[in-house]
Order: sequence, then C-alpha cells, then structure tokens
Amino acid sequence: MFWRQPVTWYALMTTIIAPSLLAGNHAAFGKDAVRASKSGADWLHLDIMDGHFVPNISFGPQVVKAVRPLSKLFFDVHLMCSKPEILLEPFAGAGADEMIIHVELGERVEGLIWKIKKLNKKVGLAVNPPTPISLALPYLEKIDLLLVMTVNPGFGGQEFIHECLPKIQQAEAWRRANGWSYRISVDGGINHQTAAECARAGADTFVAGTSLFGARSLKAAVTKMRKVAAANDPAMADLKV
Repeated sequence: MFWRQPVTWYALMTTIIAPSLLAGNHAAFGKDAVRASKSGADWLHLDIMDGHFVPNISFGPQVVKAVRPLSKLFFDVHLMCSKPEILLEPFAGAGADEMIIHVELGERVEGLIWKIKKLNKKVGLAVNPPTPISLALPYLEKIDLLLVMTVNPGFGGQEFIHECLPKIQQAEAWRRANGWSYRISVDGGINHQTAAECARAGADTFVAGTSLFGARSLKAAVTKMRKVAAANDPAMADLKV
C-alpha cells in the first residue's frame, strides 16, 4: 500500500487539482487511480450517486475500498445521495479522507456535519446551481470545504454554468471577512478556461473529469490546469505586489 500524506497538509496547499474518477475508464478504475497518482494531482474526486438525489448511479464503498490501496492521493468523496447518513461509516471505512454532503438536505445538514467529524474525516458542503449560496452560510464556520457545483449534478461532460461565478465570489468574500478557513471547490465543466475564471472569483480547488482524463497526457493536463489556476489566483497576485 502507498504511504499517504497526513491530512494536516489539507489547508496548506494553495491550488488543489482533483481529477474526477467518474470520467475515467469504468472498466479500469484502479488503473486510472494510479494514473492520477502519477500525474501530479493532489486529490482524487469520487462521485457517489444513488439514482434518487440525482438521476444516475455510480459506485459504492466497495469500489473506493478496492482503489484505496492503489493511490496515495487524498480521497474527496462527494455524496450525491438522498440518505448519506447510511453511507458515512461505510465510506469512512473504505478510505475516504473527506465526505461532501449537500446543503439541499436541509435540516439534516447540521447532524451530518457532526457525524462526519466524529468519524475524523474532513467535511465538505455542496451547493447546486439553482440553490442560493446563502443557505450554506450557517455552516461555513464548521466545514473544511465548500463545493460550488457549476453544472447540475448527475452526469459528466456538461457545459459550465457561468451564472455560478457570483456564488464563488460571495463564498470568498465571506471567507475573507470572517477569517474562515474552508476551501472553495468547483465541479462541473472545469477546463483550463473555466478554471481561470473560477480562480479569479476565489476558487482554490478544481475538480475536473473530462478535461483531465480525456486529455492525451493526464500529467500535462494537470500541470497546465495548476499553472492556469495559480496565475489567476488573486491571493497569489497579492503576494507578488
């Protein structure tokens, strides 16, 4: 098994690139997890879909458990599920480093956050494109990552929704004003161009499927996305002044 870096490095990295395994070869998830590990990526994003919360089904804890020994990457598990409470322990046991739930779950969000924390995992909170970003505000001090969905979840290969950019800007404004430490992640239609737009808005974590796994060289695509994101990061520009 690969040695895995401790999660204390989570908040120390400026730009995180997270290839989404769902865009890989479904007949060779293990092979693509190894490819991602060798590409220079920081995380591996794992989309879990139940066919109810979103109109598609992906994979479960057993796939994550099978892939875990093949990769040293931080496993960013996105639970697009109606009943994540029954999945938290299985995915924690399978090797998840972070579990992301959706703000659309309403009054259950608070309890789910604490359940994830009790499992000693990082906590992410996702917001779908039609959902007001204000619904995430009560939880921002308690989470490690805010995931701004830039497509409607459920299927890969969709076009980026530019109307989501103000959400990223608002999330960054709240983070800066309050001194909060959550990362701002974007997922959906992320390529080199949209990664630059999101970085300018305040995103620091970039989930990309088709644009990375569909590239001729995954390593080159990861390197380019990191450079583009870093070049458009306002925080990095401040450091240069």
